[in-house]
Amino acid sequence: MSGTPRTKTAPVPTLGVPTPPPLPEDLQALLHRLRLPHIRRHAPEVVATAKAQRWEPVEVLRALFAEEAAGRERSALATRRAAAGFPTGKTFGAWSPEASSIPAPTQQALRTLEWVHRRENLVVCGPSGTGKTFLLEALGQHAVEQGLRVAWFTLEDLGVLLRRHRADDTVTKAIARVLRADLVVVDDIGLLPVAADAAEGLYRLVDAAYEKRSVAISSNLHPAAFDELMPKTLATATVDRLLHHAHICQTSGESVRLSQALAGQGVSPLN
Repeated sequence: MSGTPRTKTAPVPTLGVPTPPPLPEDLQALLHRLRLPHIRRHAPEVVATAKAQRWEPVEVLRALFAEEAAGRERSALATRRAAAGFPTGKTFGAWSPEASSIPAPTQQALRTLEWVHRRENLVVCGPSGTGKTFLLEALGQHAVEQGLRVAWFTLEDLGVLLRRHRADDTVTKAIARVLRADLVVVDDIGLLPVAADAAEGLYRLVDAAYEKRSVAISSNLHPAAFDELMPKTLATATVDRLLHHAHICQTSGESVRLSQALAGQGVSPLN
């Protein structure tokens, strides 16, 4: 009776187990030409296991292609994560739902990412240190893990983008490239005065994304007060498009960072 693999991936060699012989050079070259790097990497172990356990040919094929599919998924995830440009790498693994002032049902609804698929926006506003950036980054990481593309910006980044492409009149094309992402995050609005280029960049982004892509922002100010940061006409046009299909979450309470610092949790004790 032939053996059947219990998992979709081949066993990993352990200490004391001989290393399987490499594939013939012509087969390695063929797999390289066909761009099957993960099969090429794992085939020796799969072939050795298949021989020892007397797998049927279809079982060998299943294991090899499962390795290729899993490897491609890992590579794609790494590519999406790198392209997003997240600031710290925080995920929901370190998130404490009970520590946030945002209601738990709202947090759960946001984590479904249905609002991204509906091309709706998200505004998280409130005092500094109340988890706005953490929540947006965790949502962005979750979106990347679900196969979506994310782009992370600050207002200063948008200003730099605008200046870089204004000289050769390619701003529209640059914004279009940004909107290849399914979700665009603009972090920390309201902390510093907004330069003219940054204000225009935010408007251009929100206008181009309107009803086509999701934009998520974090801000110390409610969007209704954006006219304190940028020219009133530009602020009105930006907020009008941003809030038309938007979920607004307002955070409150004391700064988590300050509370941790006062409790001595911000640093390791000195010896």
